[in-house]
Amino acid sequence: MKPDLFEAPDYYNLDDLLSEEHKLVRDAARQWVKRDISPIIEEYAQKAEFPNQILNGLAEIGAFGPYIPEEYGGAGLDQISYGLIMQEIERGDSGVRSTASVQSSLVMYPIFAYGTEEQRKKYLPKLATGEWMGCFGLTEPNHGSNPSGMETKYKDMGDHFLLNGAKLWISNSPFADIAVVWAKNEEGRIHGLIVERGMEGFSTPETHNKWSLRASATGELIFDNVKVPKENLLPGKSGLGAPLGCLDSARYGIAWGAIGAAMDCYDTALRYAKERIQFGKPIAATQLQQKKLAEMITEITKAQLLAFRLGQLKNEGRATTAQISMAKRNNVDMAIKIAREARQVLGGMGITGEYSIMRHMMNLESVITYEGTHDIHLLITGADITGLPAFK
Repeated sequence: MKPDLFEAPDYYNLDDLLSEEHKLVRDAARQWVKRDISPIIEEYAQKAEFPNQILNGLAEIGAFGPYIPEEYGGAGLDQISYGLIMQEIERGDSGVRSTASVQSSLVMYPIFAYGTEEQRKKYLPKLATGEWMGCFGLTEPNHGSNPSGMETKYKDMGDHFLLNGAKLWISNSPFADIAVVWAKNEEGRIHGLIVERGMEGFSTPETHNKWSLRASATGELIFDNVKVPKENLLPGKSGLGAPLGCLDSARYGIAWGAIGAAMDCYDTALRYAKERIQFGKPIAATQLQQKKLAEMITEITKAQLLAFRLGQLKNEGRATTAQISMAKRNNVDMAIKIAREARQVLGGMGITGEYSIMRHMMNLESVITYEGTHDIHLLITGADITGLPAFK
């Protein structure tokens, strides 16, 4: 088992902009990844299995709801701290970051922001400790980029709601204790419902044969006449803006997380290029390899600055959906390009499980698509700057 020698690049001294709390939070997450993720992740990716034993560790480093107030079990941290935690976890693996991101932004956030006080007290403390795990049901077999067309519906049966439909590509679903599910009522209005494992007619079949996010548990949500108690409706917000508000938080975390994957690929390529001797000298001494490495660190630095400024705006409550879309799109695109270039630096060794690069590359093929595809985020920016939506 190879030791984790990762050293984080900081070409523009961004550490100078971080508070001591930011650095403590980040360093705790970084050390946890080195100790508990790096030694096992290649094996679990090869097995296509999620390492359930890491859930307690994720909770301990504050990865579940870091910005949720302490009274509900969260860490009460700011948005830059959240971003830094996601960066460090995705440096380990995008699938592990997905687990934390879903729990925080897509399960805990909507319960905190749209739920009742009773719902917050019932669910958030157990979600924060990882005792309960959650998932988020929005995407459907026939509706991905167009969630407003969802077919999952519920009816008011007097003393309960009756839920029918299906959701697809749901991270955490195979082991989730609860699901925050978005469905249309009889008037066609979208609402959030908390569905609990064990409710009759609710099942979560696992998705197999993935070449990406192999160490992440992905599945479906099936609702066959599920009786949902009326107190499980999230009353604070309805309409498509409710789930999209959750996605804003998750996409923000992805913008940071992708930097972690890129950092790992760059650090691996840099170290390998210094050690690999060809024609009597390290390949790092050749112009073409220096071009690759110099471009990698440039793009990582730009992405770091973009994410940091976005974090400041999030802390001030001023970050827009379009700004978050730009950062998600840019930073994931940056990371996947760096993964491909880093793989070339390693030559044939780059495709093996002895190094992390190919795993990152495959994972990022999912990250560039989920929670808003590369193209849809481009159109969000286009609509924002022109005032003319071009989605159809």
